Amino acid sequence: MVVLSVPAEVTVILLDIEGTTTPIAFVKDILFPYIEENVKEYLQTHWEEEECQQDVSLLRKQAEEDAHLDGAVPIPAASGNGVDDLQQMIQAVVDNVCWQMSLDRKTTALKQLQGHMWRAAFTAGRMKAEFFADVVPAVRKWREAGMKVYIYSSGSVEAQKLLFGHSTEGDILELVDGHFDTKIGRKVESESYRKIADSIGCSTNNILFLTDVTREASAAEEADVHVAVVVRPGNAGLTDDEKTYYSLITSFSELYLPSSP
Repeated sequence: MVVLSVPAEVTVILLDIEGTTTPIAFVKDILFPYIEENVKEYLQTHWEEEECQQDVSLLRKQAEEDAHLDGAVPIPAASGNGVDDLQQMIQAVVDNVCWQMSLDRKTTALKQLQGHMWRAAFTAGRMKAEFFADVVPAVRKWREAGMKVYIYSSGSVEAQKLLFGHSTEGDILELVDGHFDTKIGRKVESESYRKIADSIGCSTNNILFLTDVTREASAAEEADVHVAVVVRPGNAGLTDDEKTYYSLITSFSELYLPSSP
């Protein structure tokens, strides 16, 4: 087994989610299809609620901004109170959501609705987050050794908490000291990692960042953060240069913590 020694100055482990703690297939084959298959039913059930109305008006505003795009799907405003009118509107929202997802867009309006739908699914027990088998035992060990563990993912903090709160391993939220999303900055910009260190109250070289994306690894390294690239089934392949340059691990159990003095 490969063993990667964690530098002695590291006190914080920062984790990416998709492709690092959680199989990409879970996101691609379960989370996203769930939205497309259930968005119509969700809208019909929650339409009268204020949160749902806010989601729809945000999507409508996004649709207006997208009007010039090829294949864009407009969302009409309500004209009367007819049932037909409502069904037409719901169908327009469904078509718009599916259109945005087919282009893999990450608009705030789309993310917000997705987040609310996942929350409903997780809390109702219709869905549980999957983690690689080595993740939870390793995180427990790190914490016992006095490490702090934080998450940095492009999924919203709310979505991250849903995953850790409703996993196949149960509620493992207490294993995480804090969460960061792209509100702190994009993951491919080195400044984001400096801001994270400031927020945690440590120096950037006290952090070890685990990610499957080399562009993120490179940005973190630029900020003087220690990096290891995680190689998992289903992740994008690495070039020969990347394989030589980066420290690679295929399991969290390959990280060796030097025993505390």
